[in-house]
Amino acid sequence: MSWRLRKWLTGTRLRKILGIRLGLFHQYAARPIEVVAVEAGSDDDLPVITIVTPSLNQGAYIGATVSSVLSQGYPALQYIIQDGGSTDATLDVLRGFPAGSFELRCEKDAGQADALNRGFTRANGAIYAYLNADDIMLEGALKTVGRFFRDHPKVDVVYGNRLIIDEGGCEVGRWILPGHAASVLRHVDYVPQETLFWRAALVAAPAAQFDAKLQFAMDWALLLRFLEQGARFAHIPRLLGGFRVHADQKTQAQMASTGRAEMARLRNRYASGRFNRLAGFCSHGVFLARHWWMERRHAGSVRGRECAGRSHPKA
Repeated sequence: MSWRLRKWLTGTRLRKILGIRLGLFHQYAARPIEVVAVEAGSDDDLPVITIVTPSLNQGAYIGATVSSVLSQGYPALQYIIQDGGSTDATLDVLRGFPAGSFELRCEKDAGQADALNRGFTRANGAIYAYLNADDIMLEGALKTVGRFFRDHPKVDVVYGNRLIIDEGGCEVGRWILPGHAASVLRHVDYVPQETLFWRAALVAAPAAQFDAKLQFAMDWALLLRFLEQGARFAHIPRLLGGFRVHADQKTQAQMASTGRAEMARLRNRYASGRFNRLAGFCSHGVFLARHWWMERRHAGSVRGRECAGRSHPKA
C-alpha cells in the first residue's frame, strides 16, 4: 500500500467524513467539563502510585495540572515534579502549593524522556505514571486505577479514555476507545498517555525506562517494549485524563518535524513485513469501526443526561 493511500485512508478529512473522532482535536465548541463521578468503593490496600510531571516553561498550565493530581485525595501517592530550568512563572506557581505536597527537583535535562528518567530515579511506588505539565487528571481517576490494579493482580498496564481540553480548561473533544487491541498498538498508538499507568515491576531500571533518543514517541516505545515482554493490558472504559491542546503544544508542533520519523522507525521495528502491514491495516479498520459504535453509544448517554438535567420540575 502506498504512503499516499495510507495517509488518505487514515487522514483527518476522511475521519471527519466518517464521524471517527480518534486522532482528532477540537471536535466541538468549548463547553464545561462533564465527567461521571467515581463509584464508591473500598480504599483498603491501595497500591502506592508514583506520578512524575516533566516541566519546562508551562507556568500558564502547571497550576491546573498539579491541582488535578493533589485534589484526587488518593491515600498512597508519591508526586514528583522534574523541572528542566523554567524561566517563566512555573516556579512561582509551584511555590503557591502547601509545602510537602510534592517532590520538586530543578535541573537541566536533555529533553522530556531524560527528565522523566531523572524523575523516576526517586520513585518508590508499585504503580507508575507520568502527567505532562499542561495536561490534567480527571476527578476520581487515581482511585479508579488504584482499585483496578488491586483487584486485578494479573494486569500490568492500564489506560482509559481521553478528554480533550482547550487553553481555558473547557472540553472540546473526547476519545472513546473500544477496548485494547495489541495488533493495533503495534501499528499505531491510540493509548492516551495522560491516562496510562503501569506496574513498576515491568521496568528493571526505572531511571532508564524511556528512550532518551526519542522526543515524541517515547511513550509508544515503552508500550511496545511492554508488549514484547508479554505484559497484560486492560482498558478502563471511563474518562481518566484531560489532554490540553494549545498553540505551543509539542504534540502538534513536532509532529511533522520529529514525530512521523520516530513513529516510522518504531513501526518498522515492531510491525515490519508486508503481511504484518496488511494485518495491521485490517485490524486498524475493525478497531475504528468499533470506536465509531462506542462513540455513538457514549454520545447518546451524554445527551440523555443533558435532557434529564433540563427536565421540567413536577407541578
